Amino acid sequence: MATRPSKSLNSESHPPSFDIAGDDKSRSVRVFHAWWPLASSWMLMGLELPAVSAVIARLPHPTVGLAAYGGIVMPVSMFIEGPIIMLLAASTALSRDRESYAVGRRFMVRTGLALTVLHALVAFTPLYDLVAGGLLHAPPETLESGRLGLRIMTPWTLSIAFRRFQQGVLIRFGHGRSVSVGTLIRLTTLGLLLAVGGTLTALPGIAVGTIAVVSGVVAEALYAGWRTRPVLVHEMPAREVASPPPTMAGFLRFYVPLALTPLILFAGLPITSAAVGRMPRALDSLAAWPVVSGLAFTVRSAGFALNEVVVALLERPHAARALARFAGGLAVAASLVLAAVAATPLAGAYFTTVAALPGQLLALAGLGAWLVVPLPAITSLQSLYQGALVHHRRTSAITVSVLVFLGVSVGILSLGVATQAWTGLYVALAALVVGNAAQLLWLWREGRKAYDGTGTAPVESFPLPDPPTS
Repeated sequence: MATRPSKSLNSESHPPSFDIAGDDKSRSVRVFHAWWPLASSWMLMGLELPAVSAVIARLPHPTVGLAAYGGIVMPVSMFIEGPIIMLLAASTALSRDRESYAVGRRFMVRTGLALTVLHALVAFTPLYDLVAGGLLHAPPETLESGRLGLRIMTPWTLSIAFRRFQQGVLIRFGHGRSVSVGTLIRLTTLGLLLAVGGTLTALPGIAVGTIAVVSGVVAEALYAGWRTRPVLVHEMPAREVASPPPTMAGFLRFYVPLALTPLILFAGLPITSAAVGRMPRALDSLAAWPVVSGLAFTVRSAGFALNEVVVALLERPHAARALARFAGGLAVAASLVLAAVAATPLAGAYFTTVAALPGQLLALAGLGAWLVVPLPAITSLQSLYQGALVHHRRTSAITVSVLVFLGVSVGILSLGVATQAWTGLYVALAALVVGNAAQLLWLWREGRKAYDGTGTAPVESFPLPDPPTS
């Protein structure tokens, strides 16, 4: 039986714009107003990878720099940060009062520091050669660039942990636009440092890119902490005397299954890099991977934003139906956008003018863009059902869904390595799409009842009972 939360969202936790009332059209408009600040933040963040890749591609040794960034630095950094990536959803769901916030913040600080130590051990000790050269099987010419980039990225994990936890508070108390402002600060910092590093210094591309990335994240984290202060003082209530006190054990029961989700998911990144490194055209595939996946991420980002909207709004009367309708429309629109890019000269213009890919990679990336067209639609629907499961504390079901993703994608990658019949990039992208589709099917199986019946999803019960028959 699901544990009943100590306190539901109330009118003091959100401004009136978060209320879901009226006809279907007005409800969809209210969902849109809750979604767009977060979506703009995600979409702005989605520009980060293409921007970094474009600068690295314009500096000396572009293929090596892109392969080191996409095949070593980001997979290792993101895998290490995996346990704290879901702090955004957890903070949105649980930071209902100051005592609950304090418990979550204590967990965030301790875990962020421990993972930062792990990152430093990999980057500054012989562990790097074991991970990058042994486990990832990275091309030898990328090893030293990857080592430098990983060392520069050391502050990444703690900054991400702090930023995402504070942003959860902002989302819960109706300050989603502040999240967008923080992302704009991050991208402004990134853009300035990329411009300076790419034109006024003699630093290698991997150094320019990683200095810009980590500085942008630190700037955004500082802004999130500053912006959250008045919310903690003036808007976040104290715990109700009648409700049980929050504990670290209770937080861990909720969060550990949730934390396993990105940890397992991000395990797919180094696995993918290791598999691509063992398939035909390894160096070219690793160089094209961050460009193609970055394009897909930029379009998918609109769907990622829906997860926290569902967590925050689902218990509102009539919200479930409005959220489902909105997610369906978003899924169709997002994949159509990516299809339009792949099918028109926009793809060639992006890969040559924006991403500045070397000529031998253009055809490789062009076909890759077609392979990822379904991803934006899949992502929007995943967020719909995953948000419902988080809202109803069914976090273990999300963990299983990611295991499904990993199992399917690893199976496809293993087939590519065993047969040596296809270019590594194409196998990696196929594994990404098919694995996400399998994960969506599992999330739909577990979360669909939140959107059945009358459209009301009370937080106290899950799954919802079957709708009454007349």
